[in-house]
Amino acid sequence: MNFPYKLKNACGERNGVLDCGSLLPLSIGWPPFQKRQRPGALQNLAAIRLVICFLALALAPLAKAQQTPHIAYVYPAGGRQGAACSVVIGGQFLSGVTNFALLMDGDLARAKIIAYNRPLKPQEQQALKEELAKFQERRKNGEQLTQTDLARVDGIKRALTQFGRRPANPAISEFMTLQLTLATNAAPGDHEIRVRTPGGLSNPLKFCVGLLPETSKLDWKAVPKDRGSTDPAMPQPAEATVRPPVTINGQIAPAGADRYHFWAQRGRQIIIVVEARRLIPYLADAVPGWFEAALTIYDSKGNEVASAERYRFHPDPVIHFEVPHDGTYTVEIHDSLFRGREDFVYRLTIGELPFVTDIFPLGGPAGEKSTVQLTGWNLPIHTLTLDNTGRAPGIYPVSVTQDGRPSNPMPFAVDTLLECREQEPNNSPESAQSVVLPVIINGRIDEPGDEDVFRFEGRAGEQIVAEVLARRLDSPLDSTLKLTDAAGKQLAFNDDYDDKGSGLETDHADSYLTATLPADGNYFLRIADAQHQGGPDYAYRLRISEPRPDFALRVVPSGLNVRAGLSVPVTVYALRKDGFTNAIDLRLKNAPAGFSLSGARIPANQEKAQFTLKAPPQAGNEMMPLSLEGSAEIAGQIVVHPAVPAEDMMQAFAYRHLVPARELEVAVADNPRPFASNAIKILSATPVKIPAGGTARVRVATPSNAFATRFDLELNSAPAGISIQGVSPVDGGVEIVLECADSKTPSVTAGNLIVNVLPKIAPAAPATPQPKIQRRNPVGTLPAIPFVVVAK
Repeated sequence: MNFPYKLKNACGERNGVLDCGSLLPLSIGWPPFQKRQRPGALQNLAAIRLVICFLALALAPLAKAQQTPHIAYVYPAGGRQGAACSVVIGGQFLSGVTNFALLMDGDLARAKIIAYNRPLKPQEQQALKEELAKFQERRKNGEQLTQTDLARVDGIKRALTQFGRRPANPAISEFMTLQLTLATNAAPGDHEIRVRTPGGLSNPLKFCVGLLPETSKLDWKAVPKDRGSTDPAMPQPAEATVRPPVTINGQIAPAGADRYHFWAQRGRQIIIVVEARRLIPYLADAVPGWFEAALTIYDSKGNEVASAERYRFHPDPVIHFEVPHDGTYTVEIHDSLFRGREDFVYRLTIGELPFVTDIFPLGGPAGEKSTVQLTGWNLPIHTLTLDNTGRAPGIYPVSVTQDGRPSNPMPFAVDTLLECREQEPNNSPESAQSVVLPVIINGRIDEPGDEDVFRFEGRAGEQIVAEVLARRLDSPLDSTLKLTDAAGKQLAFNDDYDDKGSGLETDHADSYLTATLPADGNYFLRIADAQHQGGPDYAYRLRISEPRPDFALRVVPSGLNVRAGLSVPVTVYALRKDGFTNAIDLRLKNAPAGFSLSGARIPANQEKAQFTLKAPPQAGNEMMPLSLEGSAEIAGQIVVHPAVPAEDMMQAFAYRHLVPARELEVAVADNPRPFASNAIKILSATPVKIPAGGTARVRVATPSNAFATRFDLELNSAPAGISIQGVSPVDGGVEIVLECADSKTPSVTAGNLIVNVLPKIAPAAPATPQPKIQRRNPVGTLPAIPFVVVAK
């Protein structure tokens, strides 16, 4: 999508020095916006994207290979439907932004880049200091500075103050400021922001659209510290008075605490909700690996009224309190460990708002209607009928609306098995509730120390699966499961089961067990809380059935960057369920012309596969959505599931999580290299058979016989023990010698080998000193090479 534009007052670098000058904004004029139509079935997606193309902010010569941009935070992390807001995107390698995208159900009305900022280099700081010294010398000599001179002095001082210090983390050292105006039809809820630079497409980050009035603190680094305003529509200082209902956007500085004063009437049911960890799920370099917010409410005399550091097992706290008397109250927010920096971003909502604490049951059968009981605060109703007709098995959000304001969503599970309700008393084998398998039981651990016991008949050799859905459905239950025979002998037990498909969970408290029954007879299954807690909110869904083999897929990363006509590696994780082991074939669904996959298959018994995606020969100005799906044979039937886009995120230096994203996006850039992958083909038969302790040869067709002298080939994330022993030119291409070493037999004996193409480094002349090691970025990737390790 190409837009005409006009440039006004652009800032940049002059002679290698950042020109902050008068800090005038970059303005771009836009024509009317239109919804973007997607080809084929993509037109039916609910998420309509408007991609807004911006003029490149070329603040530095692109002498070296571009780094892929990374977004670390968005501040504020949301805005009000139909309103304008100034947004700071902080991260790394943001220079030269060419595209900005907000993925949302509706249109983004307008956007304008205001500024791009980065830390000053030492030589830039020195140049600015010398320039400032000259202005000071002129003043000392009695010279009257002009308004232009004074503006320049002010700009230099701000640049040295804000960008003259080394950032705490390079990953948040750069930031761009833009002005967004959200359309009146922008759907309330969570959306995603990405940016594109010459280095590629960034990761996505959450951006929320709300319905309440919003206000924001001053951006911590991008705005002068002495700036303030009494206008509630303008950014507010760290201590301010607000009028509920309101959503406040803020950032926490190291050892910082923000306070907001509001007036409330006696008897009002005030809800205070924090969104912090919800906005940025994981911080790679923080312990714990997120902003751990703490809330405290004080009355006008400074007495503590309420406090919270968490809401049940969620890091983001929620407070409900009934106002004891008319007056002014203060809510204080800080990190529980008093950490803080730019990416400690929060959204704090205050008001007499609807909030659902619990629903029961936690799910219902597909194709039928379900009546759900609602518990919470300020709810307009306490019973809701859900129509599951036409719903596939899965988890769906449930919410209610009060005075046009939606409550928080609660998860509701839909399944195809028969369901029943738990019936008390059922606390012992003698009073156990009889059930017929397969079944899903909706129940509660009613009080501390309670346990529910279910009896079923089994046959010798029969396989049984028992699975709890509770914590994954927002129940505080930390379940345990114990299977016994009629004599009380324990056959299986489970406390916690790690579900890799729940990328936002760090405390996997749901239980899962499997067992083969030893004889015909009665069996007993007990469910309890591991902490001996209980209550009306400790609900669960307990599935007892034969194994139901199935799978889910996660594709990583959710943003792909590829040169036109070349290939890029893609990883898909298989989340296998109930003993499913079969191979899974992957394919593109309704992809634009020119895209294709190589090696797109997850071998049997493997949890992931890396393969390649080839781009069309023409570059594009837009980010394009792609859809992947996988198919496998289960019980004689072909089952197809979508591959959910995800980001592989690190938490607290060590743990990794697959966090779902809204869409799989691809950016196709120009190909400046003198070869195209149309001419690159794997000529050898595949899968290539590599003998354990031996070698195998693979012939690859290349554009020219000089390919081997101009480029190096390097394996990308190959299984341990497999390596490239050598590459030699042959007629029409190259020959790769693959080796499987005896001492490093790979744990993975089948799959794909991904080979990156890197430019060769010219050797230094004999008389010259050895140059420093140069970083080389791949210029392309060969089509995936399927392989299998065989006995020698």
